Amino acid sequence: MQHTYIIGEIGQNHNGSVDIAKLIIDLASREVVDGYFNASYPGIDAVKLTKRDLNQELSQSEMNRVYDSPHAFGKTYGEHRRFLELSDEQHFEIYKYAKSKNLEFVETLCAIGTLSVLKLFTPDKLKVASRDLTNIPLLEALSETKLPIILSTGMGGKKEIDDALQTITKRHSNISILHCVSQYPTEPQNVNLNTIKYLLKNYGNYTIGYSDHTIGISTPVAAVAMGARIIEKHITIDRRLKGTDQAGSLGPDGVYRMVRDIRLIDNSMGVEDIFISEGVIQAKQKLERSIASNKKIVKGSVVRENDIQMLSPGIGFKWTDRHKVIGRVAAEDISANEIILSKHLK
Repeated sequence: MQHTYIIGEIGQNHNGSVDIAKLIIDLASREVVDGYFNASYPGIDAVKLTKRDLNQELSQSEMNRVYDSPHAFGKTYGEHRRFLELSDEQHFEIYKYAKSKNLEFVETLCAIGTLSVLKLFTPDKLKVASRDLTNIPLLEALSETKLPIILSTGMGGKKEIDDALQTITKRHSNISILHCVSQYPTEPQNVNLNTIKYLLKNYGNYTIGYSDHTIGISTPVAAVAMGARIIEKHITIDRRLKGTDQAGSLGPDGVYRMVRDIRLIDNSMGVEDIFISEGVIQAKQKLERSIASNKKIVKGSVVRENDIQMLSPGIGFKWTDRHKVIGRVAAEDISANEIILSKHLK
């Protein structure tokens, strides 16, 4: 069984509440149970938060812009962002809670100032948001930590990817690259899953994955079948909650179904070969055809080709072995429409 690394992105879906973030972590920590085959599969592997430094985030005019969205948590966009921003200590509390649930913790750091959280804890991985793929000073600072880095490519092409890699690989090469489309939600015609093949071909020395912003679960599941080894998806406890990302996220049922289907794909990929699997042997014996009589064959008579046909089950001679039957003498009477076995022939 291969294992796809699934990241449940909390992002800003905590709505400024540590308690809501913990509830989302509870959701992410559920394992998948397959009652039919009496099997269980791992759930989500990691959760992800985003840390902004509002002093290094937006222009002053943008911070002061009136924000009249139904999802606004403040009168201006700056007030909205401040409401949603958790402190370093709150990130640490959520990190510890994720660890208590046996989840890894990924942190998207959006500015050099946000590296202050590293004084309190060490995330398992750092994420570079699509918009910061060209933020070379930030990439340099993140690479200096020597922590594994995940690059999201939603706003970049080959040059931007190559420039980012050139910056980070000066210090380490523990890098993952996620195909991403920065449209929220992403329209199907813009997904272009074949980019995963391109990344595997051109950046195969790195782990390749997919960060999804589509509605539903079909696209991330398909991405796994195409070779993505990391899947990132927004998750929430209730898609009806206030917040710009909530409606486009997966709620509890969607999370469970996505993880279930990805784990089933993980378990289904197998090896690049063709063979009869152990689970098929019983069906093969029951359903495959064998050489059988089409009329009563009397003891002592010679079996001719017009005496035989093909019937199930598949426990006897195959048609390619008919030379082992035709021309042989019947050792006993063979009833019509019965499988001809070795014991029936002299």
